[in-house]
Amino acid sequence: MAMEFEYDEEGGTFFYFLLSFWGLVIIPATYYFWPRTKTDAGPDLKKRECNCEPCQLKRQRLNVQGKWKHTTEKGVKIALVIGWIIFLLLAYKVSKIQMEYVEYDPYMELDVDRGASQKEIKKAYRKLSLIFHPDKETGDHKKFMRIAKAYAALTDEETMKNWEEYGNPDGPGVTKFGIALPKWIIEKENSIWVLAVYGLLFMVLLPVVVGAWWYRSIKFSKDQVLLDTTRLYYYFFQKIPNMMLKKVVMVLAGSFEFDKFHNQEIVERPSDNEEVPQLIKMLPNLEEKHKEKPLCYPYSVKARALLHAHFNRLELSQNTLEIDKMYVLKKTPYLVNEMVTIVAQLVSGAARNALSKEKVFPVQYMPRLETVENCMKVSQMIIQGLDQKSSPLLQLPHIKPEMLKHFSTKKRHIQRIKDFIGMKDSERKSLCRQLSPDEYRDVMSVCATMPYVIMTIRSEVLDDEDSTITAGSIVTVTVTLTRQDLEVLFEQEQEDNVQEIENVEETEETEAHNDDNTQKKVAPKAWEKPKKGKKKPAKPKKKAKQAFNWKAAASSSAAGATSDKTEEKSEEKEGKGDTDDEGKAVVATNPDNDESEVESEHEEHDSEAENSASSSALSKRRSSGSGFDTKKNKDKDDEHALDDEEQWKIYQEEAKKEFSIETKAKESPFVHCPYFPEAKQEGWWLYVSDKKQHMLITAPVQILTLKEKEEITLKFLAPMKPGAYTYTVNLKSDSFFDFDQSQNIKLDVKDAKIIEDHPQWDISEDEDAEKDDDSDSDYSTEEYDSD
Repeated sequence: MAMEFEYDEEGGTFFYFLLSFWGLVIIPATYYFWPRTKTDAGPDLKKRECNCEPCQLKRQRLNVQGKWKHTTEKGVKIALVIGWIIFLLLAYKVSKIQMEYVEYDPYMELDVDRGASQKEIKKAYRKLSLIFHPDKETGDHKKFMRIAKAYAALTDEETMKNWEEYGNPDGPGVTKFGIALPKWIIEKENSIWVLAVYGLLFMVLLPVVVGAWWYRSIKFSKDQVLLDTTRLYYYFFQKIPNMMLKKVVMVLAGSFEFDKFHNQEIVERPSDNEEVPQLIKMLPNLEEKHKEKPLCYPYSVKARALLHAHFNRLELSQNTLEIDKMYVLKKTPYLVNEMVTIVAQLVSGAARNALSKEKVFPVQYMPRLETVENCMKVSQMIIQGLDQKSSPLLQLPHIKPEMLKHFSTKKRHIQRIKDFIGMKDSERKSLCRQLSPDEYRDVMSVCATMPYVIMTIRSEVLDDEDSTITAGSIVTVTVTLTRQDLEVLFEQEQEDNVQEIENVEETEETEAHNDDNTQKKVAPKAWEKPKKGKKKPAKPKKKAKQAFNWKAAASSSAAGATSDKTEEKSEEKEGKGDTDDEGKAVVATNPDNDESEVESEHEEHDSEAENSASSSALSKRRSSGSGFDTKKNKDKDDEHALDDEEQWKIYQEEAKKEFSIETKAKESPFVHCPYFPEAKQEGWWLYVSDKKQHMLITAPVQILTLKEKEEITLKFLAPMKPGAYTYTVNLKSDSFFDFDQSQNIKLDVKDAKIIEDHPQWDISEDEDAEKDDDSDSDYSTEEYDSD
């Protein structure tokens, strides 16, 4: 059977192609571009919204941006709906085309039944011929040809046989394949226009689009930071290992994101020549005459002035400098994260150079710990709009600098938000008597939403045989962060007050009951000396209301959280009789316990509750024993050996812990930051440092998923020399002042064990010779055997 290709004159197959292509476009576009509906804030959160003036201005600004975003989303929805309508119309058109291509049936053409006789067929043919003959007024040439062909197929035996076998009265025909393009595309008169369109699409538009995308992509890193800015950070952090905070701000303002030559979004106004010098005069510590490039360029000086104006909460002209300040502030969180990442990379490179004794990485000086902490401090200053020396109490709404003199007096010394929360409610109201009831409610609402994080630390060495920390071993620090709102302290205070009131009422009822049951005293006679009666018990005084001790509440909550673990571990150890773990340090801390220390213990601590999770896993690993034990200990080791499936499960659990932060959705509670232009979610940096050596031990891990509880694993190499070392686990907020935590851990590093040959590898010479003979006989060639 021959095949024939032809263009689709009627356009049927072209609609198949168009439907398939449009489906490949509209389905992914709907998945990626259809606006997601965000869950609305609950009524409780709406009631607790701060109503201070900066928050109201920020909400108005965000609402304006939200309206534009809502309009854009509405336009996207309309475009996608129109696209789906086109898709459905194409599908309907294709379904109609399928109905046109039906199997050839002569009976249907003559409009007779399949069992009709020859007489009925002739009668039907004559009737239709009188109607559709070309000579008639109602004639149809194509219809008449089909009728004649059908009549011949039903009256001629050979034609009838061809129709029954091949479905065609003319016998086997040519198989036709339609090309899914209309025929007018290849017509001679249209060839010039078709070539022009093809050339425009594939030789002009496509290279331009790909080139623009490529040129833009090579200028930015994966975090959308200019590569020139990254090189600038590398240069300054290598040049100045111990960078002060003021210098960090200067380097941040020197980022090329604020230069019009590198970023076309930057707007340079003629009014900057007047407004920027006036702003510089209001900022005495700006150091605008600094001569180092590019920190002395006009764009850098302007960005630095805007940042310092933000730190001092200065009012700027709304239509010029205020707009520029908002743009600078939106860019800074990404730039600060890039700074922290670069410092960590430089520290890692310098550490590798020290271990390899060769300059594998081009790092001359290792940045000090203060440098990375100053970068994190700048992030807090940007989010809250405060200077380095500002009081943390200024993070609260309606609290002005002139009010701070009432917070530190001879009677009280309130410098932190936690000290403010720890006061009695009556004292707080007296201290904030300048505020109205609504303003005081805003202050307490913001305090209630601030974070209250409890940090629990466990350091260990994960090893199948021994968990002792030895020189050069990999130390694993597991940090568990439990977050709550500070309102839990208010609830605890209210519970204590209610309990105190109930105790006072019970005491008063007991005293009244005792007074009713006392007997009447008999008057003594004149000659009798009055008897000294028993002293009446003193009426218990009401205890003075004390300030809520949030430190005790934190310790009690940590103890309550670990009580269940203690019971579970005691039951496990009674049944299993596991051996003791060595070289571990477990710490449960509250946000105020900044410099507490924990020593690594090498004694038996079967009753410790904090090691329940890791000790069970490690005991299983050690109970598995070595695969090369002698026959005497083989039975004992087989009882405690882990199967391959259990080991795989343990490995999977560890892998999940390591990648949980990266895979989770980056959602956390929102931050009260009225001076920052965008809505900001809480973020934290977690890392291990050596305060004594001013050195960063592990790269800071950014945590953007802390809602209730997170477990993070940090790993680092133990020192190469044995001894006692003190490291610090630091938790830094990227948004809040006065909420950082640090916890010391002590590591007792032992000498590394000498690697000894295992008995299994002690092979005698005879066995070795036999193995050589076997290998020769198995893999030798004929030529080798003949020799």
